[in-house]
Amino acid sequence: MPPNLENDFRSIFVTGISVVFSSNQLLRQTERDCVEMDGPLDFESEDPFLGSPAPKKRKKVIGLDDLVTDYYKEKSRLIERESKRAKARKSCNSDEEDDTSKETAFFETIDKCQQQMKEISSEDEISYWGMQVFGNQKTPPPLTFPKLRSCEILNSFMNNEVNSSVELCAEKGEAFLEGLIANGWLSRLVSICGHVEKSIAMWTFNLMLYSSKEELRTSACDFWCSILSKTEVDLPFTKIDWFPCYSDLKSALEVYGFLPNFSSNTELLKTGFRHLHSWTVLLQHPQNCLLDSDTGGPPQNIRAWLKFMAVYCQVRILCQWYTLGEAEELIEVVICLFLDRQLQGLSMLFYECMLSVISCFIEKEWHCSCEKVAKSLACRVPQDLNCLRIVECISGVNTRSKCLRSAVAFQILVKCFDNKVTDAEGILKFLISINVKDRSCDLFKMYIYLVLTENWLYSNPLLEDKPVINEMWGLYLRNCSCQITNTDLRTYASKVRNKASYLLQGTVKG
Repeated sequence: MPPNLENDFRSIFVTGISVVFSSNQLLRQTERDCVEMDGPLDFESEDPFLGSPAPKKRKKVIGLDDLVTDYYKEKSRLIERESKRAKARKSCNSDEEDDTSKETAFFETIDKCQQQMKEISSEDEISYWGMQVFGNQKTPPPLTFPKLRSCEILNSFMNNEVNSSVELCAEKGEAFLEGLIANGWLSRLVSICGHVEKSIAMWTFNLMLYSSKEELRTSACDFWCSILSKTEVDLPFTKIDWFPCYSDLKSALEVYGFLPNFSSNTELLKTGFRHLHSWTVLLQHPQNCLLDSDTGGPPQNIRAWLKFMAVYCQVRILCQWYTLGEAEELIEVVICLFLDRQLQGLSMLFYECMLSVISCFIEKEWHCSCEKVAKSLACRVPQDLNCLRIVECISGVNTRSKCLRSAVAFQILVKCFDNKVTDAEGILKFLISINVKDRSCDLFKMYIYLVLTENWLYSNPLLEDKPVINEMWGLYLRNCSCQITNTDLRTYASKVRNKASYLLQGTVKG
């Protein structure tokens, strides 16, 4: 190669390399500038509120092994996640089962508590008294009296000169007499005349017992009470041509629906004393009461019957208008009326009538009659809370009331023991021998015995005349009060214990 050509080629090669080197330097500078432009500016780097730039993410080449590894990792995560979910569901189910078992145990505990409460308060479920003394009413006798037209009082008015302006006739005579008795004039006329005719007496008596009009029956009752209460020392002040006998009064009770063989009124107790409510309404509004009512129970005329009987018994002291046996039967009837819950509003009338009947006996009759009445009542009344009701209703403070109360309680006790023991010491020995700790002991009967014995010994001279009776009574009370614990849940356990403790601290003598 010629020298000149070689030199030219060398200079061209050097120049090309220089150009390439320069180009490479220029390219690197450009890349650095771009990198610097991507970075923060100067003033930005100085700003404290701007965070540090995010680090660059380096690209990584993913191979087949990496994909397989990631797949198995993801699969294992899914398996682990499903396992955790299964454990969570199992845990939830176990929690629900625990909650169910706890709820079941809770309700079982409540049932046990309710059962115990029933055992504690079971005495309230049977602590009811009540007998159905009255049933359905019968048809009353007619109230019309044709003989009234010929009575002297009516004839004297019709023959008087004043009748020319009044124009009173025999057909209107009964209505005229109703006006007289309602205004109280009939009793005044009878007092002036001093004479009660038979027709007037029978007519007013039937009005009192069977009239459905409140004004007439009340006025007729006041008429009879005023006649019977006006007495001198030995004889009634007013002459009475006709006087009612005991059979007339007994017939009135039969018309009212009185049941001689009454029974326990359990249906009345179960229905919430529906009849008691209806009778309370009738007592408040007597004008709405009809004698021929289809509902059970007596009519409102029972009030007049009781008031008349209270005065009627006092007249027996002066005039023997009924026998001793009838007076004894009358005591039983009045005392049995206390057992009808429908008639609780009339308890005061029952009490007044009972005291009046008791006082009608003369002294030599009383003791024998008292025992007869007590034995009869003991046979008629069941040995439950009704017998306690009977005894408690004889609540007078006079000597005869206390005597009757003690006799009735004693005869019921004898009846409770099937007449096996009939003396004071025998009854108390039997009561002391009862083991109240025994779970089979009927504490309800023990409560009955306890209350009956208390009323039997109430105002009884046995406690004063026989100290042994007093000691035996105290021993029986200690057995009942000390041998029954506070935790005893048997029926009537608390009542027997509390009653005995109370009596043990005080005295049984009234």
